[in-house]
Amino acid sequence: MSFITFNIEQIKAIVFDLDNTLVTSDIDFTELRKQIGCSHDDDVLSYVEQLKCDERKLLANKLILEHEIEDARHSDTLPGCHSLIQFIHSNNMKTAIITRNCEQAAKTKAEHNKLNIPTIISREHFPPKPAPDSLFSLAQQWNLKTHQILYVGDYIYDLQAAFNASMPSCLVTHGEEKLYSSSASLVVEHLHDIEQLFDTHYYSETSRAS
Repeated sequence: MSFITFNIEQIKAIVFDLDNTLVTSDIDFTELRKQIGCSHDDDVLSYVEQLKCDERKLLANKLILEHEIEDARHSDTLPGCHSLIQFIHSNNMKTAIITRNCEQAAKTKAEHNKLNIPTIISREHFPPKPAPDSLFSLAQQWNLKTHQILYVGDYIYDLQAAFNASMPSCLVTHGEEKLYSSSASLVVEHLHDIEQLFDTHYYSETSRAS
């Protein structure tokens, strides 16, 4: 997988993944997979979706929800989160959250961490990432081209979703080496690096204009 070229001058909106991008997430996926009978190699949501037994599917979704809600209640913001969100609003850029979490857990996590991002798209609204449907929907809603939106995430699904939507991606590593970093349009260690990048750009633009 390649990536879409990032051009900071064209960006009018910054959209975020939620878990381990804006806020922490400590879901024990090994235990969750064990509880629902999902192998290590299978995607949890895809596994549950293909279950033929309605009772097993209902139970699996219940267990996932319990893990997500518990995780939401104990989550914390990651460094630079609130400052970057405030920067986005101050510069009249659009923003939203697109997450594979369920709506209840995502909203609980956003409220718990006081995230000033009203638009939250969860797996109930569109097929989960790496499907690009949610990103296409935002672009249409905002009347923007996909290359004018930067999607920020921490995992390969985020990069794939952005690529599938012909959208530039930003991988936040939080100081960890990521095997898929070459698939991102932009790689930063922390959220405040994104703010600094855009702030420097806007400062340069103002200097040239004056």
